[in-house]
Amino acid sequence: MGRIQLKQVKKSFGEVTVIPPLDLEINDGEFVVFVGPSGCGKSTLLRLIAGLEDVSGGVIEIDGSDATSIPPAKRGLAMVFQSYALYPHMTVRKNIAFPLRMAKISAEEQEKRISNAAEVLNLTPYLDRRPGQLSGGQRQRVAIGRAIVREPAAFLFDEPLSNLDAALRVGMRLEISELHKRLKTTMIYVTHDQVEAMTMADKIVVLQAGVIEQVGSPLELYHTPRNLCVAGFIGSPKMNLIGGAEAEKHNAHTIGVRPEHIEVSDHEGPWRGTVGVSEHLGSDTFFHINGTGLADVLTVRASGEVGLNRGDTIFLTPQADKIHRFDQQGLRIG
Repeated sequence: MGRIQLKQVKKSFGEVTVIPPLDLEINDGEFVVFVGPSGCGKSTLLRLIAGLEDVSGGVIEIDGSDATSIPPAKRGLAMVFQSYALYPHMTVRKNIAFPLRMAKISAEEQEKRISNAAEVLNLTPYLDRRPGQLSGGQRQRVAIGRAIVREPAAFLFDEPLSNLDAALRVGMRLEISELHKRLKTTMIYVTHDQVEAMTMADKIVVLQAGVIEQVGSPLELYHTPRNLCVAGFIGSPKMNLIGGAEAEKHNAHTIGVRPEHIEVSDHEGPWRGTVGVSEHLGSDTFFHINGTGLADVLTVRASGEVGLNRGDTIFLTPQADKIHRFDQQGLRIG
């Protein structure tokens, strides 16, 4: 139970339409990530599903029933926000129990659900602590625990890891993915971080200016981006985009080549440039190449042991079967 359908859902603020009419289907048990740049409408779309914003048109169905006008508390959804929103004077146990007390669930059932959630989230040793005695990652797990005990049809995550440092984000990313595999409950997750999207999602929804640019699995979006918007957003570092005469050789207005699909040589290759900034990451090095005449800067991924320095001349060869072609409207060719 957790199938969500959006049918021509639209959102306007006065005369300004922030989400033009769109359709989207989220299947029961899927982990779906809404991703896109700041201001693309991903959080607004999540809030429409949650009922925290009123739709300006269209229908939202949850498990086949029209939920468009149903209040948030009765939609059977649980939301986890960017801020933990925990009660500082309450213990972890009481924070997790709060929505159950509001729903007048029996004490026996409350304890059962709290124990189960704490076990799943490795919070059992901390149930009698207060939020101020926990790390950021532990606090976020408490917020997730408060959602779990409601036994919702779907979980809605609104950039839940933004307040954590890099190491904690990686750890929590894995924990949420593992949680999804255990619970097998529908999860919708909003982030601006495409690495989070690629590593966590069953299905990614790429948004730009309220419009769904593409829906698909992480590898579908990586290997066959539908347009320049998706091509430039999915992948880290982002795809190199090249126009002009080089693109015309490939019967395209623009071609795209990912940094990892360009071979590096110090003596031969069709593209020649000068090594600029290098980012050494251990196993990999990202070289930013200037002076090719193809783009302001080309980014190339190479082995971490490639011996190139700033100012060196470099020759580049794109892998022919990895070149993406786009037409004048920015749509994929072939």
